[in-house]
Amino acid sequence: MNAPASTELPVVVIGAGPIGLAAAAHLLDRGIEPLVLEAGHTAGAAVREWSHVRLFSTWSEVVDPVAEKLLASTGWTKPDPATYPSGGDWADRYLQPLADVLGDRVRYDARITGVSRAGRDRIVDADRESRPFAVHVTHADGREERVYARAVIDASGTWTTPSPAGADGLPALGEKAAADRIAYRVPDLKNPAVRARYSGRRTAVIGSGASAFTALAYLADLATSDDGAGAKAVWILRRGISGSTFGGGEADQLPARGALGLAAKAAVDEGHADAVTGFRTEAIERDTDGRLILVGEDGRRLDPVDEVIVLTGFRPDLTFLGELRLNLDERLQAPVALAPLIDPNQHSCGTVYPHGHRELSHPEQGVYLVGMKSYGRAPTFLAMTGYEQVRSVAAAIAGDIESADRVELTLPETGVCGGAGLFDAPDAAEGDGGCCAPAPQLIQLGTSAGTSEASRTDETSSGGCCGS
Repeated sequence: MNAPASTELPVVVIGAGPIGLAAAAHLLDRGIEPLVLEAGHTAGAAVREWSHVRLFSTWSEVVDPVAEKLLASTGWTKPDPATYPSGGDWADRYLQPLADVLGDRVRYDARITGVSRAGRDRIVDADRESRPFAVHVTHADGREERVYARAVIDASGTWTTPSPAGADGLPALGEKAAADRIAYRVPDLKNPAVRARYSGRRTAVIGSGASAFTALAYLADLATSDDGAGAKAVWILRRGISGSTFGGGEADQLPARGALGLAAKAAVDEGHADAVTGFRTEAIERDTDGRLILVGEDGRRLDPVDEVIVLTGFRPDLTFLGELRLNLDERLQAPVALAPLIDPNQHSCGTVYPHGHRELSHPEQGVYLVGMKSYGRAPTFLAMTGYEQVRSVAAAIAGDIESADRVELTLPETGVCGGAGLFDAPDAAEGDGGCCAPAPQLIQLGTSAGTSEASRTDETSSGGCCGS
């Protein structure tokens, strides 16, 4: 079959999450037909997997302005802008209604298996840029389809590819064999079956960002409940305790984000969690009772635990983009122009600079990785960042370069100074290493705040204060 002319084709958006649906709304607003392909059964399928967790961003910060305008035409009313939605709220009250407005432009149970130039693999130069994109799709019933597109916006996120416990980026020895005792998501302790799994148990939490803070707060609440007596957390940190370990606290311009770290501090201070610092997991072994023993690269062997929760961040799935010419940073797997702005090894004071189509472009013109996927392995992504990305990208696809180049976003400060990677240096202090954040003040958080793929800090917070 001959591929049709690009001008007749839609822009394929991969993923019907918050950023993908916002991209579709922006394209439609500019008279460009989008086609959203979602692997799940519903809009926000990944968000629904953490429906029990509350965002640390308010409704005012997680609704895209152009999407809101599209929804308003149907009589939709925006929830109270000052309140914090859970993942379930976000999916039910915003993402699904937005997908419903887009109608047949959103297709579910459609998994992308490959993207290429029609009739051209990544080697061929001849006539490449004039060829449309060929998007290979596998449907739930096994049917295969090839969809042609004038451009491709990949907003598939990173939720399906969590990072492992191993400190070298690979699964620790024995990690796969211990899969029945390991979780890679914040547990839903309101679910009776999940609650029973952790009640009265000793649980290791590996990670140092908002997801880990949330898990520690949940486990601390469990330990003080009637049915959770005896629950104990062991918090595994790859570096030492510093002034930024618990986030920005009261200096964070997103109060609920700051409160997460303070809740983790409270869990440690009140004896519900023991912190183990400078521990890099090399192996996970079983004792004679089937409990798990974490072994560090320095030879330390921790006391046995019943469960392990690994919250060490996420990474992008690039396998289906192998026939495209992408320009990705060799460390972060983010677009090379964006990587210096978000690199946790270097990025410290100041928020991530708002960015758009130029930072997100690749040698393969017409391909954009947006949302969490654009950050590769870097943390501290906010929904607002993704909304600004797709606003710029849609403008660029429409040929409105002036608008595409315009910055229309100011991000809230984290109240933290110090790039995450810098704390791994041998001379990193374990004392008060924060340059700006005040001493943390206890906030009783419980399970009222949390993290998300689109408004979270997975591994550590970077960005900050420092007079910026």
